[in-house]
Amino acid sequence: MRNFLVLFLVAESFGLPHTLVEKIEDDLSNIKTSLNKVRLLSIREEFRALKSKIAADLTLTPIEEIDLEEREKELPIITKEHIHKNGDSIDEVNNKKKIGELLYQGDIVLTNKQAYEKVEEEENGKRVKRQAFRDKNYPRTLWSNGVYFSFHKNASQQVQSVFRKAVNQWEKDTCINFFENPGAPHRIEVMVEDGCWSYVGNVENVQPLSLGDGCESVGIASHELGHALGMFHTQSRHDRDNYITLDVKNIEPDWIDQFEKETEATNENYGIPYDYGSIMHYGAASSSANGKPTMVPVDINYINTLGSPFISFYELLMLNKHYNCLDKCESDPLKADCKMGGFPNPRNCSECVCPSGYGGRLCDERPSGCGKVLEATASYKILKDVVGDRKSIDEREDFTKCYYWIKAPEGKKVQVVLAKFSKGFALDGCPYCGVEIKTQKDQRATGYRFCALEDAGTKLVSESNVVPVITYNRLYATKTILRYRMV
Repeated sequence: MRNFLVLFLVAESFGLPHTLVEKIEDDLSNIKTSLNKVRLLSIREEFRALKSKIAADLTLTPIEEIDLEEREKELPIITKEHIHKNGDSIDEVNNKKKIGELLYQGDIVLTNKQAYEKVEEEENGKRVKRQAFRDKNYPRTLWSNGVYFSFHKNASQQVQSVFRKAVNQWEKDTCINFFENPGAPHRIEVMVEDGCWSYVGNVENVQPLSLGDGCESVGIASHELGHALGMFHTQSRHDRDNYITLDVKNIEPDWIDQFEKETEATNENYGIPYDYGSIMHYGAASSSANGKPTMVPVDINYINTLGSPFISFYELLMLNKHYNCLDKCESDPLKADCKMGGFPNPRNCSECVCPSGYGGRLCDERPSGCGKVLEATASYKILKDVVGDRKSIDEREDFTKCYYWIKAPEGKKVQVVLAKFSKGFALDGCPYCGVEIKTQKDQRATGYRFCALEDAGTKLVSESNVVPVITYNRLYATKTILRYRMV
């Protein structure tokens, strides 16, 4: 059970009372090598008051409560699956290991300095920009000379493989260079500890990053590496109440502090919109006391998108801004004229980084590979898609994807009906398989994702005459059936 006080991991002992030290050491008895010397700073009465303050801040007005109740009535009743024995999300894995309760926001290790800054903020009201990236230590927290990393001797081949793939996911569309070098004095050391966790930003000479049992996926590795590059959680953004509503009655009471929201004074998002499909966003039922959603999106069709296994386009854009990567193409005469809100890739300014569902050099084509362009007419047509490997019953590291474009004539829109999705894969964030349907106005944002049998019957109408549809899978095989027509 979580301690009533908010606890922060720090890099050394702070002279806590002997009995409290013994209690902390008991709590940490299952944590292995890298955190054996870590102690917990207990912010006594101040954080008792903080916890009460957070709970008070999360209280909804009567109008907000009515709005939330109406949205929750419209949510489909979905039977959630449990596929991985160690948990299917960072939240589940860390809580099973009893480590999530000791970490900031469930998977973040705070340094001594960060912990004291947090205390100072709450005690004195002095707040520094933090959640998206910048704190008062910026730009020292950047990996300005590249990111060096190595693997602890306990890191399995699978852990090494998924982390290298996560490195590639962040590296290929940014200017950040990564180097595997176990002799580098300043580096990330990837290891197998209890749970999935990381420091935020460039903070230690050799800073550990854990991918314990249940964390061995490219998505989770990308999330934790996102922290190491400087990212906090999306659901902590100062503007989150415009996009999600917290249902406090569903939150585990001892975990209420995990939902602290930043303010405009502490939160730098570089003017980039909130994305429900951010890989740094937790799932809708995170920290739930009863299995019901703790976070309900304003647009309820996004309920299964929260907790994504993919780095979103907006996150790539944000990280490029954070590391000043976009400056590399400003004066390049060959800079690409990107369509659909894409931006020139700082590794090759003549090519674009594109929103999901768009490809080609300028983001004006359907991505290559599986899938095709479909013409919508006044009568319903059927799209049947099977993606994955029916012969394989084991999780695969890499997703198989198919890309479709459903097109109507200029001036028309497209209606898409999800007629069927395979049974047995319903999970927050659709981490193993799903279908993404991009009918929303902002095509740079992640589309609506579905992975539950109960989602059948969902109807969507596009804002334009083109609807990208992405099917994806990394476990067994899944079947998607859509009906579509122009309207």
